[in-house]
Order: sequence, then C-alpha cells, then structure tokens
Amino acid sequence: MAAPGGKFFIQDNIKKTAAHHESYQQLWETKWKKPAEMGVYPFMFGAASDFEPIVSAMTEQNFREPYDWDAYAKMYFPQAEKLTKIAEEADSKGEVEKASEYYLRASAVYRISRFPAPRSEVQREAWTKGKALCIKGLGMRPHPVHEVQIPHTHGLQTEGTTIPVYHLLPSTASSSSPAPLVIIFTGLDGYRTELAVWMEGWRQLGVATVVLEIPGTGDCPAAASDPTSPDRLYSSLFEWVSQQPGIDQAKVAIWAFSTGGYYAIRVAHTHASKLAGVVALGGGCHHMFDPAWLAEVNHLEYPFDLANTLAHKWGYGNDVARFTEEASDKFSLLKDGTLDMPTCARLLLVNGTEDEIFPIDDYYLALQHGAPKEARFVKGGMHMGEPMSFFVILNWLYKLFGIEADPGKQMQTLPFKPKF
Repeated sequence: MAAPGGKFFIQDNIKKTAAHHESYQQLWETKWKKPAEMGVYPFMFGAASDFEPIVSAMTEQNFREPYDWDAYAKMYFPQAEKLTKIAEEADSKGEVEKASEYYLRASAVYRISRFPAPRSEVQREAWTKGKALCIKGLGMRPHPVHEVQIPHTHGLQTEGTTIPVYHLLPSTASSSSPAPLVIIFTGLDGYRTELAVWMEGWRQLGVATVVLEIPGTGDCPAAASDPTSPDRLYSSLFEWVSQQPGIDQAKVAIWAFSTGGYYAIRVAHTHASKLAGVVALGGGCHHMFDPAWLAEVNHLEYPFDLANTLAHKWGYGNDVARFTEEASDKFSLLKDGTLDMPTCARLLLVNGTEDEIFPIDDYYLALQHGAPKEARFVKGGMHMGEPMSFFVILNWLYKLFGIEADPGKQMQTLPFKPKF
C-alpha cells in the first residue's frame, strides 16, 4: 500500500458493498441503465431498448449473485437471435446500413451474455456468435474494420499460432505518407469487439489502429499463466507492425485499458525501442495482487465477482484461493524487476484516485521506481477516471503524434445511436 500507515488509499471504503451486488435488478438500475441508454461501455454498439425485455425477465426470475453463468447467458439468446434475423433480412435486401446496425446490436446482446468473461459453455457460445456478428457489422461500414490474423512467430508450440486483431488503416496512408498507429490493449472484459468503438474516431484523424486482447482473454494466443508470454506476444506483434508500409514506424503508441494497463507497463519496459509512447489507463502492477486487496474486490466497484474473473483470466480457473496466494509472487512487476529496468518508453499513467478495481497505490509505486514516468490522476474519479481521463489521454497522444485535433469531437464518435 502507498498511503500513510500501510493502508490503501481507498481504505475507508474497502469494506462497503456496492448496491449492484444485491441483485441483477440493482445492477441494471444503479450501474448499467444509464450507459445502456448512452450506448457506451459495456454497451458499445447496443441499444437500451434491446435489453429491456431481458432485464424484465431476469428481474422477474430474481437473478442475483452468485450467478449460474449458463443460466445467466441463456437469458440473452432469444433477443440476440431476434436482432440477428432482422440483420440477415436487411442484408438479403441489400439494406447495408440497417444490416450493419443490427448485426452490431445483436453482437452487443451476446457480449453482455458472455460478460464479464466466457467461463461457461453457453457464455463461450455467446462469445463465438457475438464476435462473428460484430466483425460482420463493422465490415459493412463505409470504412470497414478488418480482422487480421498476425503470425505469432515468437510463440511457443503450446501457444496459438496467430494473434487475431482488428485493424483499420486510413485510406490516406501509404508508404510515402505513412500513418501513426495506436495499438489498443483491451481489458479484463472488454475485448476487440468492444474497444473497436475507438477506431473510427482515430481514422478520421488519419491515425491507424490495431485492437487486440491481453493474455487470458478473448482469443489471445499467449499462455495466460506464463508471466513471460506477453513478451513473446508483443515481439510477434511488433514484427508484423514493422512490415506494414502504411505505418509510420516512428509514431507507434499503445493505449491500454484497465487490466491491459498492466501489460502496457510491462511492454513499455521490454519493448521500449519500438514505441513512441505508452498510456496505461486504470491498470496495476503490484498491489493489484495483494491478498488484502483481492479479499475485498468482489463487493466493490466491479459489476461481478472481480477476484474470480481475475483468477480465470490468469489461468487459475475457479481456484481463487490459489490465485490469491500465488499471484503476487508470480505476476508482480515490482517483484520480477520490471519496474526497476533502466530503460522505459515514454509512459503515461492515468487513473481515478478512488479506483476500487485496481488500487491507485500501484501508480504511486510505479512512479517511485526505474525511469521517470508521467502521470495524471483524476481526483475523486473511480476506475479509469472516466470521462476526464479520455480528454487527458487524447491530448497527450495528439501531441505525441504532432497532430491538431479536438478531443471533444473524437469523443462524439463513441456513443452508439440506433438509426433503425
């Protein structure tokens, strides 16, 4: 802990229980309804009206923690299938814009079905169906997003052979006029199908994007339980980037969200020469693995069972006790020496001071080790310090790339507004 007295900065609130842990109805009413109406995380590409019958049914059946994840996931399927049929009908009639919207809306319903992670058979089915619909919908847009299978050339034989990413290269990019690149590292529950929401805004500024999942999530091929697997993963990624003539190799940056911030801090040290800059938004590096922290997080800010989801992500399945016992020694970037490496890319650490998912203590710690870093903490903000943090980061990246842009205008590209 970084606060005086050996405490976490949010120590006074660490024993409280957030209302959304009481029932699914409370989750919707106190945490999810507003973002669903706005079409923002975790409801990217979704419409609130699509979720209303699901919420009614789950409220009637009194869904609450601990969830049966198969039963939970099944509740979303009828609505997702209904939206898919509308999309397919529009597609067959050549109504491209309508078909794209409904494919994406169906994918959003499947996303919340598999949320926060595909831990059960039905949730894994939801992930498979949802990602197929998402890339179909994104591929029908005026500036289509493409899925690329990057060869995992540095991977072990026990790891996957390709890295599935979403890629969008501005039409203005060429070998004679290459574009800057923002590589987006996704988080614990938001995958490439969600963080793709940022791609169009960057395209409008002439900036290319690549979105990929972190180890233990989505379709990432890197071994979840191997602390060194991200090093191999990003070596393969940068090898591919170096072969792209439309990318300005001197202007490659990473923007990592939430749990992805852990990997951003690591890659800023292990692959510093490949990067113009790195942003770690809402991540952690050491105290995130403290047993005292993990013992409390299941009843705090995160919508579901955070410690269990993290155990699953790091390759421990349902064994939360063993994850809690071993994680710090195995994954801490302080204990493995990463934070004290002499070389680090330009690194910006951003988070809300009241984060109850990953403690702000970790960013204080990172500032006390190794090469100097930059930081901006949003006072009173919770996880990731949204939305103020986005404006801080966008302006920082604009300056890094040497472009003039209005972050407010780019932010307007995020909310999803149904047309049909």
